[in-house]
Amino acid sequence: MRKIVKRIANVKSPSEIWLAGIRDYVMSVFRCGSDSIHGPGHWQRVEAFGLRIAESSGADLTVVRLFALLHDSCRLNDGDDLFHGPRAAEMLYRIVPSVFALDPNRLELLKQAVRYHTSGHTSPDPTIGTCWDADRLDIGRVGITPCAHYMSTVAGKDVAALADPPFLSAIK
Repeated sequence: MRKIVKRIANVKSPSEIWLAGIRDYVMSVFRCGSDSIHGPGHWQRVEAFGLRIAESSGADLTVVRLFALLHDSCRLNDGDDLFHGPRAAEMLYRIVPSVFALDPNRLELLKQAVRYHTSGHTSPDPTIGTCWDADRLDIGRVGITPCAHYMSTVAGKDVAALADPPFLSAIK
């Protein structure tokens, strides 16, 4: 019986398989390389921050997870590339409706979150705000301390306001 339970625990859910397919696609189009400051390590931290923030914000977890994988997918480089968000949002028109069948409301949230994540604005929408906060909380990877002023959610503001955020170091 233990062996069966252990095997079942190791089986990936359909959503995990689906996300793995998206991750593979993103890696195939990502130009900056796997060691990029905007690459897989960043995507994993953004997802972890987003899932943690969503516990209190009520954000759509599917959109948060997709945002983490897709928001920097169309960067041309690790430097200034202010149009990578709009490029990634345009890519969604090609890949999500036909391949990933995301319902229209969730697709629109994802497109807005991806397109405008570099705008510096905040969002009253809990899902978009969670996505943006999750990305901004990982700014420490380039030596910048997250700022509560740029956070949309209460959880994001709380984490950014901490002098020595254990939440941040636990995720990294």
